[in-house]
Amino acid sequence: MEGIIMTAQLLLSLSILIAVHEWGHFITARMFDIRVEKFYLFFDFLFPMANVLNFSLVKYKKGDTEYGIGWFPLGGYVKIAGMVDESMDKEQMKAAPEPWEFRSKPAWQRLIVMLGGIIVNVITGVLIFIGIVYFIGDRFILIDYVNKNGGVQAMELAQQIGIQTGDQITKINGQDFEYFDDLAKPDVLLSQNSAYTVLRNGQEINIPIPTDFIEKFDRKDAIVNFVLPRRFPVVDEVSPNTIADRIELQQGDRIVEIQHNPITYHDELTAVTRNFKEDTLQFKVQRGEQVMEFKEYFKDAPGIGFYVPNQLVPKEGEKTVDYTFGESALIGPARAFGVIAVQLKAFRKIFTGQISFKKSLSGPIGMAKAYGGTWDWERFWRMTGLLSMVLAFMNLLPIPALDGGYVMFLLYEMISGREPSEKFFENAIKVGMAILLLLMVFVFYNDIAKLVTG
Repeated sequence: MEGIIMTAQLLLSLSILIAVHEWGHFITARMFDIRVEKFYLFFDFLFPMANVLNFSLVKYKKGDTEYGIGWFPLGGYVKIAGMVDESMDKEQMKAAPEPWEFRSKPAWQRLIVMLGGIIVNVITGVLIFIGIVYFIGDRFILIDYVNKNGGVQAMELAQQIGIQTGDQITKINGQDFEYFDDLAKPDVLLSQNSAYTVLRNGQEINIPIPTDFIEKFDRKDAIVNFVLPRRFPVVDEVSPNTIADRIELQQGDRIVEIQHNPITYHDELTAVTRNFKEDTLQFKVQRGEQVMEFKEYFKDAPGIGFYVPNQLVPKEGEKTVDYTFGESALIGPARAFGVIAVQLKAFRKIFTGQISFKKSLSGPIGMAKAYGGTWDWERFWRMTGLLSMVLAFMNLLPIPALDGGYVMFLLYEMISGREPSEKFFENAIKVGMAILLLLMVFVFYNDIAKLVTG
């Protein structure tokens, strides 16, 4: 079921972003009286082979344009008259240019048409981020609260770089910071010579962040797989058919001692139960003013059988910020373009060999996992806004067959005054589509390999 929910969220998000991207090309083409022959969500052929498996799931025609939904859900396209595109329809290019064709228009108009999809993706991303800031606001965990209440619980990734449970993280790159969530922000993990300063047993320790550390992070819950605020062993929900169920633990009960050792934090409890080898487990539970003692058969039990509250810290450990529309209109675009800044940092590290291209690349499976196995509208819109900005950035790359490739040729034409020959342009598109095909195969292989290896 989780897989279905992940896939459904990814398909809905991509459908929205593809539709608005292609609408950007469509509306700018119509602004200059260029005929648009097709407007398709998804491909009605086996991309990039334009003449293989040509059929639509839905289609209808209005005016000069055929609107439809294709069967191959990895993109979409508009077929603009007088332009060599994904459909590779070259027959119309043999005839003399018509006034309503793309090729008959001035270079500056063609440039706007090619940038239309990218511009609309940027606008969409910015509007989504503004909406999130305005309607949802921000909820921050205060690092001061975490540090005063036991410090962090170091998960596997944190332990790999030397952070220990109980450490108080006081600085990032030598600077004070306010919010716990800042610890795993991409711009921190991608910065050069980054480091955490931790306070351990009264001593300050500097812990460098490896240059390739971001490769190890799960995109959906990076901070959860890195460090958590230490939590108290308080019962929120009891699992059926467990020790907790049998002894009738109640919401609000707190484990205060295990195997004759007093405990304060939940990680101290799980450290004992995870590796427990004896037949019986002794522990004490506080309920109000009453302390109850238990001695329970524990052979092969996975744990006592209760969940702590989902909220990582109580409300006094959080800061909630609501924004006016005016504030949102400033903060939203800054966060949207911050996504582009992170992409540029990541590309720089990839090209300099500091992080692996293979490990950094994520395809449909990885993207679906990032949405999570439960339908969360807040996370959905955050992911959609992020993906809109990423798609705008990727589409602007100067690769033939992407919008950036067309932009590159048009800029050459505008600067030099010479248009590339149709043969050269056609071959460039074929090379670009071959690159995209190889990249698509590699992405799927890489996704499956990650899935198999865990």
